[in-house]
Amino acid sequence: MSIRAKFRLDRGDFSLDVDLDLPGRGVTALFGESGSGKTTLLRLIAGLERAPGHLEVNGEVWQDDTVFLPTHRRALGYVFQEASLFPHLTARRNLEYGMKRVPAAQRRVDLDRVLDLLGIGHLLERKPDRLSGGERQRIAIGRALLTSPRVLLMDEPLSALDLARKQEILPYLERLHDELEIPILYVSHAPDEVARLADHLVALEQGRVVATGPLLETLARLDLPIRLGEDVGVVLDAVVAERDEAWHLLRADFTGGGLWVRDSGLAVGRRVRVRILARDVSLALTHQEDTSIQNLLHGSVDQIADDHHPALALVRIQVGEAAIVARLTKRSARTLGLKPGKSVWIQIKAVALIG
Repeated sequence: MSIRAKFRLDRGDFSLDVDLDLPGRGVTALFGESGSGKTTLLRLIAGLERAPGHLEVNGEVWQDDTVFLPTHRRALGYVFQEASLFPHLTARRNLEYGMKRVPAAQRRVDLDRVLDLLGIGHLLERKPDRLSGGERQRIAIGRALLTSPRVLLMDEPLSALDLARKQEILPYLERLHDELEIPILYVSHAPDEVARLADHLVALEQGRVVATGPLLETLARLDLPIRLGEDVGVVLDAVVAERDEAWHLLRADFTGGGLWVRDSGLAVGRRVRVRILARDVSLALTHQEDTSIQNLLHGSVDQIADDHHPALALVRIQVGEAAIVARLTKRSARTLGLKPGKSVWIQIKAVALIG
């Protein structure tokens, strides 16, 4: 299963030239600044815009030199920035509208499953004006899922929500990731959303792909021009190994060791992602005993690269099979004598970790 997309578009003031082979499962994030081409690429895949190219979804050709399936014949669901629900219909009727697009014999997603995944069963008799922004967006996602799509396209679905509503809906998006086999193409310019949801990353800049690959590997690379600024960092796959109830902390173990994070109520044994921002990492040549920092890991310098400011450097440290990135001044790096292969101790504040 895979999604093959190749397009070339030139509007004069904007051009797009992409050639991608994307996984047919999990969440692929299309990431970049405004104007980088994320939404244009999504609309081309949906058939809402047209440009020369080739598109194949799980073996079915949607576009080539002789074929162009219109949007209504493409087995996709599309979630926009705004929920775009029918205001005169209840939530139930909005959901049923999605179901009616698919003949009963071809439906692969049923209503009860969607109600459970998105926690919207209690909202069915309400009209959109009686729903919060997060609730409206969950209904919109449900409607898209009930079309039994082969791919779900999501165009910055959280950008119109405030922080509280974002935090409300993110756990439901994680459930879609964990429990559905439908591949999701997720447009975002928010690094925190990408770090939490994505398996695969496509970074776009001025209509060109500047990086693509598995999320964990791609974020840890220093040779790719992904403009993350203050959000440079890595994501680690971990497992909740211990709960310290007295101090309200969890220990998340990964291949290179363990990290203490704030207790978010997750059960011991639960898989979790931990995001470590480079600005929250410091390095030392020896193990520090008299420090407030709880997380001390031993590793070796793998790579050093220039950062966006001439005073700064990014240092990638290998810790077991995992990599952690630190942001230092170049003066600090020189004072420590950092170079590839050098043994260092990594210090990460527990409060800086995002589980």
